[in-house]
Amino acid sequence: MDAIGYLDAVARHDTARAYKQRLLGELDVWRRHTVLDVGCGPGTDLVDLAATGAEWVIGVDADPGMVAAARERTGEYPAVDVHLGDAAALPLADSTVDRARLDRVLHQVASPEAVLVELHRVLRPDGIAVVAQPDWDTITVDPGDVRVNRAVREFLCDHVVPGATVGRRVARLAGQAGFEVDLRVTAPVIRDFRDADEILGLRRTAQRAVRGGGLARAEAERWLHDLGTRPFLATFVLFSAVLRPRAGTR
Repeated sequence: MDAIGYLDAVARHDTARAYKQRLLGELDVWRRHTVLDVGCGPGTDLVDLAATGAEWVIGVDADPGMVAAARERTGEYPAVDVHLGDAAALPLADSTVDRARLDRVLHQVASPEAVLVELHRVLRPDGIAVVAQPDWDTITVDPGDVRVNRAVREFLCDHVVPGATVGRRVARLAGQAGFEVDLRVTAPVIRDFRDADEILGLRRTAQRAVRGGGLARAEAERWLHDLGTRPFLATFVLFSAVLRPRAGTR
């Protein structure tokens, strides 16, 4: 599955819809607002942001393919504008954004600190930003051999997902960037193996761990068989935060 297909697939699941709707509510968008989606991807959430009645919705992404897809999907929404740009060097003037969101972005950037500083720069003093970031080092599944679960998780964090544990650092980094931080920690539960496999990449990560020498093929096959044929549960820690510029940081 390509990157756009993956993002679309994840957005369809109840687990993602639930936290995305919560983030949207916490943004508290008004009709006069300019809203920024940093790392907007193929525009999955831009339409929902436009539906709030915001005066202007801006998407920024560093991937030209994502930007092209987002522009195509939002072409009928005159209040939506999508830009190719770096999250650490946003194409916006100081204090021009009322609301902003970063959804599963910080693990993909070279410097999460720089991105949060840049977010602080573009937000108005009374602005609000929301951040959501999973911690991939907390992925837990049942049933299956715990040692194999650990090996797959470690391979994912070491070789697949850059910045896999940045979620646990969001509150500290945002505070250092000049924000007041209202942190929430949740543990979404997925009870269907196929859904978890699509969202968390369990099967493909196990296969990559085998190819990389981190896991024996027989162990991986037995683990996947157990996950796919017995009552199933997967969970992980999702860090989300509501950020407001701290008084005196302008």
